[in-house]
Amino acid sequence: MDPTGANEVSIAYKVFTFEDNSAECLSVSVPEVLDPQYGMYVWPCAVVLAQFLWSHREELKDHTVLELGAGVSLPGVLAARCGAKVLLSDSARTPLCLENCRRSCDANRLRDVVVLGLTWGEVSPDLVLLPKLDIILGSDVFYEPRDFEDVLVTVAFLLRKNPRAQFWTTYQERSADWSIEPLLCRWNMNCVDIQLESFGADKSELAGSTLPGSHSVHMMIITLNTRDLD
Repeated sequence: MDPTGANEVSIAYKVFTFEDNSAECLSVSVPEVLDPQYGMYVWPCAVVLAQFLWSHREELKDHTVLELGAGVSLPGVLAARCGAKVLLSDSARTPLCLENCRRSCDANRLRDVVVLGLTWGEVSPDLVLLPKLDIILGSDVFYEPRDFEDVLVTVAFLLRKNPRAQFWTTYQERSADWSIEPLLCRWNMNCVDIQLESFGADKSELAGSTLPGSHSVHMMIITLNTRDLD
């Protein structure tokens, strides 16, 4: 018996097809683990973030991209398919999530994507030894308020190591009382809201799917607040 239980879960593959007004299109297949114990599904935020990446695909080529809390890895896999050098990460404490990242790579024939365990809020050797980053991705990482600061501690550490990098993130509005603004101030970061219509994501259905549906999803770009940049 597999001690991780990875061979006992039910897996279904979903295909998302990204298109634009030209003839160019790209299909990405990602695995969902259907056992509710694991909850590794494609959430509305992932499709919106992937749409943003698709609309900026020319900027991704040869850039180094890290996805935090990757899970099914739709945004990170899309970035890799668009020519980025990608690292996928999820909590070091959830090996099943890391295994799902690897399934996503296998499903899309990606052999050069690195998968590693990074736990939010912890400065681990793997975090310290990451290569120079251009873009950090986070899809629905602001899900539990108790995790907000741990996420931003990790992001702040990475941006201080890579002061020209940007954190591209989507979040689903679940409560008007939840805000990361005080934490951004504490960790010396700026945030710019990106309107969904600016990259074709102001729709209830994206990439040939029924997501994001009627959910209220927001897109942000977070950067280090510094005057030291040239």
